[in-house]
Amino acid sequence: MTLTHPSPGWYDRIPKVELHLHLEGAIPYAALWELIQKYGGDPETPTLETMLGRFDYKDFPHFIETWIWKNQFLREYEDFTFIAEAVANDLIEQNIRYVETFYSPPDFTDRHGLITQKLTEAIHIGFSRVPEVEINLVADLVRDFGPEKAAVTLAEVNEVKELGVIGIGIGGSEQDFPPEPFREVYEQARQFGFHTSAHAGEVAGAESVWGALRSLEVERVGHGARAEEDPALLDYLTEHRIPLEMCPLSNLRTGVVKSLDEHPVRRYFDRGLMVTINSDDPKMFGNSLAEEYWLLERQLGFTRDEIRTLILQGIQASWMTEEAKARMAASFRSNPSWEGES
Repeated sequence: MTLTHPSPGWYDRIPKVELHLHLEGAIPYAALWELIQKYGGDPETPTLETMLGRFDYKDFPHFIETWIWKNQFLREYEDFTFIAEAVANDLIEQNIRYVETFYSPPDFTDRHGLITQKLTEAIHIGFSRVPEVEINLVADLVRDFGPEKAAVTLAEVNEVKELGVIGIGIGGSEQDFPPEPFREVYEQARQFGFHTSAHAGEVAGAESVWGALRSLEVERVGHGARAEEDPALLDYLTEHRIPLEMCPLSNLRTGVVKSLDEHPVRRYFDRGLMVTINSDDPKMFGNSLAEEYWLLERQLGFTRDEIRTLILQGIQASWMTEEAKARMAASFRSNPSWEGES
């Protein structure tokens, strides 16, 4: 399941940011295995090796099934503190300095009876134990539960936004739940002061991206791999400098593209779109952010200067203040590894 990764190397050493990372998809394997054992194990997953084997997917719906299976082992607030701390430590090891990470309250309020506010607090406690990396939360309202549930979750999240919740998004089964019904939820989110993104153009086509832009008025688009099905959409994204949270290896693993060579990230970059690179659910896909960049160079011909541009675009597309963006970009450029070549 795990792809070959060139470690250690320049890709590991350079400072990085990540704007499209799912907390529940980034749980280190040892931590997830510990949770499985905590709840008495799983008859179909008797060993760590069989657990890793579950992370091979036939298609995107199979990935969603596996996501739901994994989430059954997150049942108590202390589990979220535990995984938040584990994920934060893993980010430090990768030299990722700033992260905007999704978390999915509806998956646990509906299925496990947890309370959004307390769940958010538990995650915040875990992150606070690892101050070396700055992590802000983006609440995934999970489109599968519908706009009414999304509105409830939004109101709950708004009560605890001082715990580092800076934005909202909708993940889940894009192919079954279009963005338009969530228009009022997104309008309310903006009134609350939240930033906005939406998964679109991943397993649904360009019309899904148009819906996120026109109905939800998102600031960023999660994935956008299928946006090129409409050249006019690419023109719009380029003209308005709307950032794309692209996740090439995720798209490969879920069958959105058949091979990395077919992925549109190179074409988008050359066309002038505001592309950022992210790992999405790295422990479910067996990838890392360093590996994403390495494969962009190895298979799609990105130069080191272009990779540095992608990293800086990640800073620019983030929801940090302009002052913080400038400060971070300067610190990256002055990092001893920044201009390295090996």
